Amino acid sequence: MYVRDVSAVRYRWVVLGAGTVAQASFSASTVGLPALGPALKSHYGLTLGETGVVLAATGIGMLFTLLLWGLVADRVDERWVIATGLTAAAGSLAIASTTGSFAAVTGALIATGALGASVNAASGRAIMGWFPASELGLALGVRQTAIPIGGALGAVLLPTLASAGGTRAAFLFLAGSCATGATVAAVFVRGGADATEPELEDISSPLRDPHMWLLGLGTGLYLVAQIGITGFVVLFLHDERHVQRAWIVLAAIYVLATAARIGSGFISDRLGRRLGPLRAIGLGLAAATAAVAAATSAPLALLIPLFVLAGVLSMAWNGLAYAAAAEAAGSRKTGAALGFQQTLLGVVVAAAPPAIAAIATHSWRAAFVVTAAGPALGVLVLRTLSERARRPGTSASPRAAPRTPD
Repeated sequence: MYVRDVSAVRYRWVVLGAGTVAQASFSASTVGLPALGPALKSHYGLTLGETGVVLAATGIGMLFTLLLWGLVADRVDERWVIATGLTAAAGSLAIASTTGSFAAVTGALIATGALGASVNAASGRAIMGWFPASELGLALGVRQTAIPIGGALGAVLLPTLASAGGTRAAFLFLAGSCATGATVAAVFVRGGADATEPELEDISSPLRDPHMWLLGLGTGLYLVAQIGITGFVVLFLHDERHVQRAWIVLAAIYVLATAARIGSGFISDRLGRRLGPLRAIGLGLAAATAAVAAATSAPLALLIPLFVLAGVLSMAWNGLAYAAAAEAAGSRKTGAALGFQQTLLGVVVAAAPPAIAAIATHSWRAAFVVTAAGPALGVLVLRTLSERARRPGTSASPRAAPRTPD
């Protein structure tokens, strides 16, 4: 039952804001890192394929710990899960700033991803405990704006910092960002961690649910296009089309994607559906990415707007997928469900950049064709699913919502 205590109703926005800031602080190191691609390629003397591996490193690290962090968040106060992980991630990024080889920087970024992944499941779980079903799409849409906000911050600042102080300055900035997010989470986040220890059945049930597997597979295929566009637009425009400030295109994508995530969440709340809007976005994303593939040699006046359109659509769906997984899970296993979903997405985050880079070495057009195929297949997978109503217990609970800052 959603608790309507006035102080709780007001404080939920503080929790939402703090969770968004915490996620954004880490996202600057994940989706913001591609803006540093040319500098990394030059500083470490990397090939295009090696650059793809470095850009995938945080995703590789997250792959191994997302489910674990989700399980921990089901048992431990979310703020300490987030704060601990982000503090450790800040240390790994500080180490990355001292590296001088491909292997060393890759290892440091893998550790960063493994540690910082705490915020992905835990912040969503905290927010779930404060909002009713009628506002969950909007709330998680706002929370998911953290990814493009962090990405935009990275896209704007990382190239500038690299120009002034090299990759060392850029990595130290990212370390400071994670440390700031950890502090904000520790001070302001209050979540819906259940006072009782979840049973083993509750923890494992998302892994045994075909709906969760198909939802993760379908949206994971969407992620191929997101990585293909946002992960490589700067490298493509810089190296192939000789656009010196290509990071501006990436920043524009992230800024517009922020509004798209809020809008898609709001619309899904009004419709009372998640999968229908998800499928509609997937169709548009496949078409826009295919248009990018067809226009790789077209004038920049046509190509850049297509990149922006495809990039915005590639990031508009995430909040809906997050809400769909959380609603189907129930409060006692929200962390496990979100961790499991993020793990499936993490497989794509880890595998897609090196694969796309390998294809792009021979043909950028072919690489973008592959990225367009991802959401097209994803829509087919999601068509096999039916909407699930939010299960009882996933709104703010009597134990969680009234808690006030201490």
